[in-house]
Amino acid sequence: MFALAAALLFLLALIFEIAGVAVGSVVTVTTLGTAGLLCVALHLMGVGAGWSLKR
Repeated sequence: MFALAAALLFLLALIFEIAGVAVGSVVTVTTLGTAGLLCVALHLMGVGAGWSLKR
């Protein structure tokens, strides 16, 4: 799940970088990239792994 979130954050960062868009002073390309790297790190640590539906 964190890998999907990281991919979406990196996609937004790429689009913002290409379009030259910034959403205020808080959400920038650097912020989105850092959040994406955090999600990748959590994914590699195994956080969120092993979720399953129990019957």
